[in-house]
Amino acid sequence: MLEVFAGMDDFTEERAKAAVFADAAGLKGWSATRRIVSDGKRRTVLDGPFAEAGEVILGFSIWQVKDMDEAIAWAKRASDPMPGRRSEMEIRPLYEAADLVDFLSPEELAAAARDGKLGVA
Repeated sequence: MLEVFAGMDDFTEERAKAAVFADAAGLKGWSATRRIVSDGKRRTVLDGPFAEAGEVILGFSIWQVKDMDEAIAWAKRASDPMPGRRSEMEIRPLYEAADLVDFLSPEELAAAARDGKLGVA
């Protein structure tokens, strides 16, 4: 595992030097996981571990890249997090205020850009 962590650290350093790295963290194991199931106004809390535990996110990393192609190029450079086993990395863009142009007025978009809020908090 030390070799895996060293590879992750090297990759984080590389992204930080390229001014791409924004944030990252490992997530605790499945037994510490809770899921909140929403059904209308009712919320149910489920304790882990869960049956499909093989398909969960183990950590995250936020990158500031210009587009999906750049994100894919960086992802292909990542160290293997599970040597000897198949693993996957998911790339998921974050919403930005501009993505909500069809839902917010120009004033609300300007306020979101200024305040960092989407007008709902």
